[in-house]
Order: sequence, then structure tokens, then C-alpha cells
Amino acid sequence: MTGLARSLTLLTFGAALAGCGPAEEATLAAFGRVWTGDSTQPWAQAVAVRADTIMAVGDSAAIAALIGPDTERFYNNGAMIVPGLIDDHTHFMSGGFQLASVDLRDAASPEEFTARLEAHAARLRPGEWITGGDWDHELWPEAGLPRRDWIDSVTPDNPVFVSRLDGHMGLANTLALELAGISAATPDVPGGVVVRYPGGREPTGLLKDNAMDPLWEAIPDASPSQRDSALARALRHAASNGVTAIAEMDGTWWNWAAYRRARDGGRLTLRVAFHHPLSDWRALADSMAGLDSAAHDWLWLGGAKGFVDGSLGSSTALFDQPYSDDPTTGGTLTTSEDSLRAWIGAADSAGIQLAIHAIGDRAIALVLDIFDSVAAAHGPRDRRLRVEHAQHLRPDDFARFAELGVIASTQPYHAIDDGRWAEKRIGSERIKATYAFRSFLDAGVHLAFGSDWTVAPLAPLLGVYAAVTRRTIDGRFPDGWTPEQKITIEEALLAYTASNAYGMYRERRLGRLVPGYLADFVLLSEDLTAIPPAQIESVRVRATIVGGRVVFQQE
Repeated sequence: MTGLARSLTLLTFGAALAGCGPAEEATLAAFGRVWTGDSTQPWAQAVAVRADTIMAVGDSAAIAALIGPDTERFYNNGAMIVPGLIDDHTHFMSGGFQLASVDLRDAASPEEFTARLEAHAARLRPGEWITGGDWDHELWPEAGLPRRDWIDSVTPDNPVFVSRLDGHMGLANTLALELAGISAATPDVPGGVVVRYPGGREPTGLLKDNAMDPLWEAIPDASPSQRDSALARALRHAASNGVTAIAEMDGTWWNWAAYRRARDGGRLTLRVAFHHPLSDWRALADSMAGLDSAAHDWLWLGGAKGFVDGSLGSSTALFDQPYSDDPTTGGTLTTSEDSLRAWIGAADSAGIQLAIHAIGDRAIALVLDIFDSVAAAHGPRDRRLRVEHAQHLRPDDFARFAELGVIASTQPYHAIDDGRWAEKRIGSERIKATYAFRSFLDAGVHLAFGSDWTVAPLAPLLGVYAAVTRRTIDGRFPDGWTPEQKITIEEALLAYTASNAYGMYRERRLGRLVPGYLADFVLLSEDLTAIPPAQIESVRVRATIVGGRVVFQQE
């Protein structure tokens, strides 16, 4: 056993030797440098847990007085203990499937892209689909976007549809296009693009946004057991990264059923706010009305997720002005304005929380306009409206977020990833209001953080690193890309804890280490406030506790 493992070993004494402890005895206690997230007592030395609830937070002597022979004890020395890290925007079930699929994220050339698909196909039976991928064409800028002729010869027996890492475009091989009924005769679709070979209408296999729909429909549904396995993989991965609650944006009823099976079987190791498609708001409203609120500490229907535009990486985020590197387009409106207004208004009238994807400045302004009109029409209530991603703003719209009380649900890792190439897309002026975490906070906006996994790693500590340093992953900006948008470590931690709990209507149960809250917390390998910010990316999770139960411990 390593020294680290010894330092984290649970010191548990059998009840048979000591008998039953008193009612006030802690069932678990952890000692270290505790950041509570509570402004009235931001720092402590230890936390005590009784069953699934925080019993006490204070100095080590006070907590030691609550320990009995059956108390599980963690000693983290001077390293940090923080509230459970909440990820405000994930595609969690998809992530579970991706963990078992081909990984193209760091494929650095077309040749490597092709070779990885060939190797993966060799492990499959004929007819099995290859999905996932998460490729990034910015790693091979000279070669341009991928095409089906890159992969047809190495995947002759397996249909392929692998997505760009942002999920807003994907590459299909010829077999997959045939199964989806896409050909030269396929018309262009509103809100999407069928990319075609130059000089004709033959599709390259690359599809953007709504043009991907026929491919998704052609892919066979996963079985319940496959979904259960994917969820189990994702849960293990999340626990190892200190994630104790998520907002799930992969809102199908099949996924909802998988989460319910896991909850009912006692297999959930994090808490889930489940979001369903905005277009299906009526079924969501009916389901929410019939749910038993007693189960809501682990799994609840969080709201409706809608789309306005695509992504910056796919050049489909919707802007007022054309793209700097492609003046022929200003992006894509993926849902008609009429549909957006009708669905958002109806969902709001049913009391559903709204989470709307908007990335470009024109898309964000449109969502704010609709939110404003809906609130005026339906009257005041605690809506906690959310704009998902909120990446590229008109300067005046920061104040509008604050005025309307809209939550900016953002993903800090995107800043250090997209920062490698964002300026060539939208120019030097527009990037000043891009991934603008400092501007949001200074304007009094409620800032929430997530990953958008699998678009970015499911690793909140990398998100903290990104928000604090803004050092792009290619090393080009050691002092930070648009460094004026940096925030502090504690501001970033709040965005991953108490702020996210507020965005889920769980601020009285989650996000802080105070007595009476649920016992979700994480032991880190370092004190984030005592090391240079550039070293935060190397900090690791030592242990994750959810509801007083140890769900991950570093070996």
C-alpha cells in the first residue's frame, strides 16, 4: 500500500468490539483545509457527517469530540476539502457510451484519424455502428474538414457516424449515408448543412446541425442493458473526478428510465437534474406533475433544453456579423423563432425551468428577448432561466442577463480549447466579450460552470484551472488568453458548487459544507490556494463522498 493510500485509509472499528455509539456520534469525519463555500464561515479544519447529512463543520478539536469507535475517518493533512463539485451541463449518458467507443479527440492528422477508425472497426462485428469520436479538425488545419473518402476503405462493413467534439457536425461513411437515405438528391435542410464535394451535389459525408437528424434516426436504439452499462461507466468516471451532481442534457425517456433503474437499485453515485427536449415540453410537464418529490435528492426532472444555434467550431453559432474566416455565413438558426417563442412560452406557463443553448451574439440576444417577453406576459416568479454556453455576447447584454436574472451556464474549459483558434473565426474585437467570466461576475450575473462533457473533459478541476489562468491548451498564451476575463479560485469554486446548486433549485441542500446540508464533498491532493495557479491542472481527487458514502478513493 502506498503512503498516499495509507493516509486515506478509513479507520473503522467494528461495532462488535465497541457496541453502539451515541446518537450524536459521527458516521464519517474528514480533516484537512476545508473550504466550505459559506461566506459566514469560509474556512474550517474538519467536517463531520451523520448518515447522509453534514453534522458539524469546525476546528479539528470540535470535530474530534464527535468521533466514536465506528466513525470512518479521513486525514487529508493540509490539503483541501471542498463541497461536492457540480457539473451544470453534461451529455452524461453519451459520455458513458463514448468511454467504450473510438477516441479521435487528439488524432493529430487525417492519417491518424483514419488509422484509429480502422483499428476500432477491426474489433467489431460486421454491421455494428461506430459512433462517438469527438474529433477536432483544428489539429490538422491544412487538410480541412474530414470526408468519407478518408475512411470508406477501412470501414467497408461498419456504418460510421463520428462527431466533431462540439457535437454540431459529424462525419458519415458511405454505408451510413446509404442507411440514412442521404445522397446527391437530398435537399438542404433548414438549420443544417449537407457539405458537398466541390463542383457538385455529392455529399462528402460531413453533416452539420439539423442535417444530422437522418443519421441519428438510422442508428439503432441502445438496449436497456447497454444504457445501464454506459451509465455505470460514466458514474465511475465522474466519481474519480470529484463530480457529485450533474445536469444531464441528453434528455430522452430511454435515458430517464436508465437513471431511474440506477436510482431504484441504489447504484447512483451522483445527483442528477435531468433535462428533456424543449419541443416535448407537454410530456415533460405531465411527468413532472406526477413525480414523487421524496426521490428528488438523487434524481429529478430539472427542466427543458432547447437550441437556438450551433457552435463556433462548426461555424454554425449565430452572429450579427459574418464569420471573419468565412464571410458567406453568420451561422445557423437551428430552431425557427416562431417555434422558440411558442415552446418557451408554453413551457414557462407550465412552470418548467428553461435551459436554452445559445452561443453566438445574435442567438443570445434572441433568447434574452424571448425570456423578457415571456416573463412580462406571465408575471413574476422564481424562474431561474438559463442560457447554456453564453459564449459570445454583445457588450450590452451582460447587463441584460443581470436585469432579467438569467443564469449564464458556461463551460470554462472551452475558453482554453477554443482560444487556440477563436480569433480567426470572429476577429479581435468580438473575442473581447467571449467566455467573459469576469464581465459576467462584475455585472452581477449568476455564473454557473460545467463541462459540456464529452465536448470537454468531465473534470471540474481543469475547469477551475481554465477560469483562473485562461492558458490555452496549445501553450500559446502562458499569461492567459483575453486575461482580463480571469476570475479567482474561490469564484471558480463557487461557480462549481453553490452557484450550480442554485441553478438546480437545490441551494438549501447542496453546494456548501454547512450543518444540515447533504454530505457531498471532495478531498483534493493539494490546497488550490497555496499553489501557483498554473499547477492546478495537476491537482488530483483523492476521495469523493456523496451522501456520506465513499464513492471513490485513490488507490
